[in-house]
Amino acid sequence: MLMKGKKGLIVGLANDKSIAYGIAKACADQGAELAFTYLNDALKKRVEPIAKSFGSEKVYELDVSNEEHMNAIADHISEDMGQIDFLVHSVAFAPKEALTGSFMETSKSAFNIAMEISVFSFIELTHKLQPVLADDASILTLSYLGGPQYVANYNVMGVAKAALESAVRYMAVDLGNKGQRVNAISAGPIKTLAAAGIGDFKSILKWNEVNAPMRKNVTIEEVGNSAMYLLSDLASGVSGEVHYVDAGYNIMGMANVEKNAEGKTVFSWDENK
Repeated sequence: MLMKGKKGLIVGLANDKSIAYGIAKACADQGAELAFTYLNDALKKRVEPIAKSFGSEKVYELDVSNEEHMNAIADHISEDMGQIDFLVHSVAFAPKEALTGSFMETSKSAFNIAMEISVFSFIELTHKLQPVLADDASILTLSYLGGPQYVANYNVMGVAKAALESAVRYMAVDLGNKGQRVNAISAGPIKTLAAAGIGDFKSILKWNEVNAPMRKNVTIEEVGNSAMYLLSDLASGVSGEVHYVDAGYNIMGMANVEKNAEGKTVFSWDENK
């Protein structure tokens, strides 16, 4: 098994519909030993049973905005696991009011929250865990196409994802001398708890489905398998990359077109074609 003997920490798993769950399952299926974090008591009730389903009792409280939690996480890992071989950062947040309407109306408070939780937490967490991260550790975060390109209603999270992808590149250089790798996966839209906060998300799902080259949306299993590859030794020469898992949607420069019965070019989403 590809991950046999590997130990890792999954940060940000919310339920069994989340991308983090897909990653955890793919790694566990390949033999990895896992630890998990939860944000608060409400989420603890969800995360603990999931951890047990993967044979793990290692579940730690971690609010990335809480300095005490961030300072303690490495000690928890050291005590229970000694050292870990990979880290998965699946944390992002912006106030709901900043995910609809005009981007120009984003408040300073919402901007700062989005950047702290979605970007700085990745940098800080990786730094705090250095004492327990193996020299050849693989570090992974989750991005989205709304970072490098415009996506309706993604607003301040798009700016945060752009910053996150830049952080991946700078961190890859800083940690490369140790042999550690830093990458991101840019997954296509998936109906998760986090996505529920994005305005008119159903339209984004439908648009991607009809316009992606593969004419579908991806699943958490597909994202999980790609993440497992990046976390495994198979990707030992890969760092600083943003790997797209979106059924090819990111390559599209315009909407898909087809030919109707009369040979006329029509858009694939046109109901009158």
